[in-house]
Amino acid sequence: MPPIVSVIGRSKSGKTTLIEKLLAELTRRGYRITTIKHTLRNVDLDEPGKDSWRHIKAGSQATLLSYPGKTVLIRPVKEGVTTSELGRLLGEDCDLIITEGLKQGDAPKIEVHRREIGPPLSNIKKLIAIVSDEPLESKVRQFSLEDIKGLADLLEKGMIIPQMERTTLYINNVPAQLSTFPKEFITNTLLGMVSSLKGAGKIKSLDIFLKRRE
Repeated sequence: MPPIVSVIGRSKSGKTTLIEKLLAELTRRGYRITTIKHTLRNVDLDEPGKDSWRHIKAGSQATLLSYPGKTVLIRPVKEGVTTSELGRLLGEDCDLIITEGLKQGDAPKIEVHRREIGPPLSNIKKLIAIVSDEPLESKVRQFSLEDIKGLADLLEKGMIIPQMERTTLYINNVPAQLSTFPKEFITNTLLGMVSSLKGAGKIKSLDIFLKRRE
């Protein structure tokens, strides 16, 4: 799946503003970016009594709210859903997924810190960078709030470019850990089979879904 990075920090530290600037810079470089916003508040897009709410209550696994120009997916998820599981809902057709929040998630993280908001967060796993308005005593790489290009370089070189060509395999909805040989074997086999089909043309991406009766 596409690489995922989580932008974390205390409330009012500037997470959304940083994401906006990163989106602008990475999009300018030609990359396709998607985002996930995590909130502890209940956002009622499917209010009780509404048609979408009734669909879910009746047993639908997911429902789409379709408006002119946009679509909203409503899909119940279990408690403790992982960052990777959320990312999979966005699909594979992007170069990077940026989440706002999910500080306890399993993705690499960038912390936004402002001196007036309070001290940096503690006990954060997979912290790869800190964006701060003051120098901090930390071994983690630091960027100023204005150094958006430097932060974008870090994501581009460390996460986006290494995953520009990728093969993802899910078995029973669980991602398979593929080492180099099986990944190359699966990729070359699929490309060889599909490229021989009439009208296949140049293959930039390939989606295959297999479902079997239990």
